[in-house]
Amino acid sequence: MGSNGNNDSVELGWRMGAPRLADDPRAWSAERVRERFCAMRERTPTANVWRGEGPASALPRALRDDIDAVAFTPLGGDAPMRWADSLAANRTDGIVVLHRGRIVYERYDGPLRPQLPHVCMSVTKSLVGTLAAAEMVAGRIDPDAPVTAYVPELAGSAWGTATVRQTMDMTTALHYDEDYTRPDAEVWSYLRAGGQLPPEPADERESEEPAGIRAFLRTVRAGGRHGQAFAYKTVNTEVLAWILCNVAGQPLARLVEERLWAPMGAEQDAYFGVDRLGWAGAGGAFSGALRDMARFGETMRCDGFFNGRRIVPEAAVADIRGGASPAHFAHAGYALLPGWSYRHMWWVTHNPHGAYCARGIHGQGIYIDPAAEMTIARFASHPKAGNANLDPTTLPAYHALALHLLATS
Repeated sequence: MGSNGNNDSVELGWRMGAPRLADDPRAWSAERVRERFCAMRERTPTANVWRGEGPASALPRALRDDIDAVAFTPLGGDAPMRWADSLAANRTDGIVVLHRGRIVYERYDGPLRPQLPHVCMSVTKSLVGTLAAAEMVAGRIDPDAPVTAYVPELAGSAWGTATVRQTMDMTTALHYDEDYTRPDAEVWSYLRAGGQLPPEPADERESEEPAGIRAFLRTVRAGGRHGQAFAYKTVNTEVLAWILCNVAGQPLARLVEERLWAPMGAEQDAYFGVDRLGWAGAGGAFSGALRDMARFGETMRCDGFFNGRRIVPEAAVADIRGGASPAHFAHAGYALLPGWSYRHMWWVTHNPHGAYCARGIHGQGIYIDPAAEMTIARFASHPKAGNANLDPTTLPAYHALALHLLATS
């Protein structure tokens, strides 16, 4: 696994002259996805996130040669696996490990390079959740207020009877299915509204499709009582971003730029995919460079203080790390995540190190282990979307590395 891995999409003759994302019906096919994830800007409209005019913040390098050999046993398995082998098994495009703020491990594969943004999928949600948590600490967003106090346009939707907290922690009850294995799931309508998939042919539509993300949100109806159970639904993040943008009076790309990317000293510009009306896709359309995602994770590991300045309120980070209700989370049936919870769009583990993480389909992630002073940022292009396909190797590998770093430093 090195920086000069085979670029399978180039070998297929696909890269040059590829169509726009919305016009390509095979955009998410396995043979194209790896190149696609590193080049979303080339296929879909975007809003830039400027890195700012200051210098990039320092990430000192102290590379170690003992990490590839770290061994662990995959969940449900009985044979050990090496760290290096887990990267290939999870089709890792790139990974950076920080220990006490220094890069101790960095690898790239396929088309990804240090300077290239890669789509973050639902890691995007944690950016939005962090910004909203900061607004709560500042007193500008009341978590117990109804959503309609900030977005009255949603009065007739499922969120017309939901609170901000229920939306943020995804305990809303929505008539909305996010099972990517079901062709009739509502998630596909959401992706088409957001411009991430081509629209359905007119002769196959039962009704006119919503024009943009926010129009789609107004069509979502309640599917029960809010506040009873955790249910992972990306559209909640779009609602939270709408609240955030209304309160701050700025578009999402500008908020990430001014409150996160520029202050933390990002190396590269980032960007959001936008819908036909220019609204950023808050649920999973952010693309950033790998080291900058590691910087964001390190900011959170350091209680919101990074690059010599306070970036995220310490109270907001503490609230995230404290987690939410494991009982609510248990209703979702994640067999590989016992005792976990979901807070401010972050996944909070039940492991003894107090680890928490941002997760996205196909293997995107930021993993923070406070006890081991370790931050991991990873991009991947696993052919199967759900993290349940990667967790059996990812989660024990990360914990094994944390233990190794604790024992050898």
